[in-house]
Amino acid sequence: MSADDLEKLKYPIGHFQFPSSYSISDIEEDIHTICHLPQVLRESVQYLSDEQLNTHYRPDGWTVRQVVHHMADSHMNSYIRFKWTLTETQPTIKTYDEKKWAELPDAKNDAIEPSLLLLTALHLKWTNVLRNLTEEEMHLTFIHPESGRQTKIYENIALYAWHCNHHLAHIMNLAERMNW
Repeated sequence: MSADDLEKLKYPIGHFQFPSSYSISDIEEDIHTICHLPQVLRESVQYLSDEQLNTHYRPDGWTVRQVVHHMADSHMNSYIRFKWTLTETQPTIKTYDEKKWAELPDAKNDAIEPSLLLLTALHLKWTNVLRNLTEEEMHLTFIHPESGRQTKIYENIALYAWHCNHHLAHIMNLAERMNW
């Protein structure tokens, strides 16, 4: 497999680019993506067998099962980061090692239904928070401890809309390649 082919499997919708500004329609579209992720994800995986769920979406990549559990883990962390940013002055967020989390037994072996249910409930709460942000709150920031980057709330909304589409593309592209 060529480096270009592997890159397309890793980043099927391209790399994320932080927006320098936003419009109301950009935010609405990103919130719509976040809101509907649980439904679209469920529709994408609901009929997959255990064998299919245990298929890697790319060489040295995660299985579909791990991707689903990762999305729940990642989105829980993101939701908490939003809440910190809305309630504290420029908090330094807590990071986690997503690769190690994806190697834990729950991510590698457990049924995906608990993560699908968690995502459904979480995204209902999360989108309610996002839909009620003020203009001032859109510009609140948190600090990432590793990069030192000050990330604005509107940037993080865009990042997580991309994250939803990024991992959905991993699953959908695999299903298409495998003729599922």
